[in-house]
Formats: sequence, structure tokens, C-alpha cells
Amino acid sequence: MGFYAVLPYLATHLGSGLGMAGWLVGLVLGLRTFSQQGLFVVGGALTDRYGPRPVVLVGCALRIAGFGWLAFAASTATVIAAVLLIGFAAALFSPAVESEAAREAVRHERDTGAPRAHVLALFSAAGQAGAFLGPLLGSLLLLLGGGFRAACLAGALVFVGVLAGHARLMPRADRVREQAPETDHVPERAPEADRVREQAQAPDARTRTAQPGRSSWRAVFTNRAFLLLCLAYSSYLVAYNQLYLSLPVEVERATGSQAALGWLFALSSLLVVAAQLPLTRWSARRIAPRTALVTGLAVVAAGFAAVPLTPGGPGGLLPGAALVVLLTLGQMLLVPAARGLVPDLVEDRQLGLATGALSSVSGLAVLGGSAATGALLEAPAPVRWAALAAVPLAGAALAFTLPAGRGGKEAGPRAVAG
Repeated sequence: MGFYAVLPYLATHLGSGLGMAGWLVGLVLGLRTFSQQGLFVVGGALTDRYGPRPVVLVGCALRIAGFGWLAFAASTATVIAAVLLIGFAAALFSPAVESEAAREAVRHERDTGAPRAHVLALFSAAGQAGAFLGPLLGSLLLLLGGGFRAACLAGALVFVGVLAGHARLMPRADRVREQAPETDHVPERAPEADRVREQAQAPDARTRTAQPGRSSWRAVFTNRAFLLLCLAYSSYLVAYNQLYLSLPVEVERATGSQAALGWLFALSSLLVVAAQLPLTRWSARRIAPRTALVTGLAVVAAGFAAVPLTPGGPGGLLPGAALVVLLTLGQMLLVPAARGLVPDLVEDRQLGLATGALSSVSGLAVLGGSAATGALLEAPAPVRWAALAAVPLAGAALAFTLPAGRGGKEAGPRAVAG
């Protein structure tokens, strides 16, 4: 809620409010994504070492400071610094929360037979419930004349509550116990299926173990299947970033203002809140995670292809709405599937690092692609939307080479339990 009260309006603030060129706006948004997604690997490694609670609390405190700074930043340098701080704050708290959610999802799957995607879908839906309110809060503040500064301060205030809630409710955990790799338990060259089976039979997944040093990083970043997952997920994040870059431009082109932008973001969040759990329950019972990932990326690509093909309709918002709906449907399919694949591809003691690395590789891709997609804003519409559609299509092709993962028909009978 605090995040989405600010971010949908950042591009307009940078362009109209501060007079930045289109390529510079794209670069700043890319730096924001990189400082968040690109540095997830740092937050993930710290989570493996110290446990999630302290990392979450420090990240929330930095997010408060970043929003407060952005509210008063007036030059390019100070805006970039504030945006980097906002992104780095999320790089701390997000992988801590996400890796713990994935660990609990695996434990729940082992204990009850319910597919882990159910837990991860509930996690996404709960987050989107707040994201539904965020753009509406930002739009209300803008309509009341508070401006971008008021939206930033409101976001900071929300994160004061987030910090207090985590400080009171999040369980305390001992410092992560360092543990050498048990090579006799999981052979270095064990087949993937045997390793996954031994992971599922391992002691309680709540136990956090860390393998500091080069071995953990080498094990994660030389894991071919995991790197392919990172690249496929990168194509999704590059596409998703267009909600903050291409969608505002499309809305302004169609309606002459960005007043409807908050409602389109609210539509996306409302779709997730209403449909994430039923859709994930359906996909977890019937298709493998890899299939859900490939299908989700194809639906995202269809969203970009639909923009130049959809008639303007009432208010000229139908093309933008088509993009939002299809991108959100694709997101609901692919995100739980991608997160659910991570524990199958890496050891439990590397889960925080791998969760962070998944977003970090994606953040690097967004950083490299943001200036380019910003430059596409000046290209003819068919060229621009075709180029944007090609990105998730390439990701779908990569995802098709991944292991099927656990769940659905391709993964055996466990998937239909629950």
C-alpha cells in the first residue's frame, strides 16, 4: 500500500514536475528496480546468515527514510539517491519475507500434501490487497491537492506501521547456525529427482542453515537450471516494469491525462485479490509449475500485442485495460510457479541466497532494458508493442527447457492432494 501510493506517479513527477527527458525517466525507474531487485541477493545472503527478522526491520527503517527523502528531492542527483535508497530497503526486507514464505510453503506441502503454490498464492493475494488501496490513496492525495510530496509522506507513514507490526509480531530467531555441506547426505552429482526427494524428507524446514563463503555462491550461480529460471523470470520483470513506463504514456495518449492510472492499478490488484487463489488452486492441480510459468509468460506477451489491436472504446482506456488484465493474469500464473520452483532447484541452506538471486538477475535485466524501453516511447506504436511482446515470449522459450517441477499432472500424484 505504501509502495503503490507513490510509484505509479513517479514517472509523471520526474517528467512533468522535474522536466527530465524520457530516456532519463526510464533510467531512473530502471535504477529503482535494480537497487531493489538487483540487490535482492544481498538481502537474501544476509537473511541466510542472520535470520529474517533483523533484516526486515532494517529494511523497513530505510524505506521510511527513502520516502521522506524523495518527498523533498528536487535535483536529479537527490532523486536518484532517494530512489536507490527506497529500492535497497526492499532488497533487504523482501527476500527475507519471501524466502521464509517459500520455506513454510515447502513445510506445509510436506505435512499436508497441499501444493506449495497455494501458500505462495495466498502470499501474493495478501500483498495485492494492500496494492489495491495504494494507487487509490495516491490518487486521492493528488486530487486533494497534496501533490507528489504528500503521496511520498503517506507512503513513509504506512511503512512506520509496517515496521511496528513486524517488530511486534515477527518471531525472533537465533543467529543462523553455520553448517558445512553434508556431502554424504546429498551427493554432489545426485540426480535431480533424488535430491528433491531427500530435500522433502529433510528435518523441519524451519531450521535455517548457512554455508558462507564462495561455495554457496558458486553452487547457486553455476546451477544451470536455476540460471535459466532467473532469465525466464527476468523477461517477466522487464515486461512488468512497463506498468510504470509504457502504461502511463498510453493512458495519457488515450485520455489526455493520467487521472485514470490509479484505477488501472487498482484493477490489477483487485484481479489478484479476487482470482489469485482460485487460479493457483486450478493450475496446481492440473499443470506442472513449468507449464504455468510458460503459459503465464505467453499471456503477458499477449497483453502487449493486444494494445495496438484493441479499439479505443469508452474513454480510450480499453487498450490500457487489456494490457493490465492480461499482464496480471500472466503474473498470477507465473509468479507462484517460479517461486515454487526455487526450492526444487537449490539446497535449503541456500534458499535465501537463491531467492535474492532470482530477483537480482531480473533487476540487472531491467536496468539494462529500461533506457531502451524508454527510448521505444518515441517509436511507432506497432513497433513498440511488438518489441515489448517479444521479451516475455523469449522468456517462455527459456522456461520450456526447465524441469517440470512438483505439482500438476507432469509431477505425479502429490500435486492433486489437498
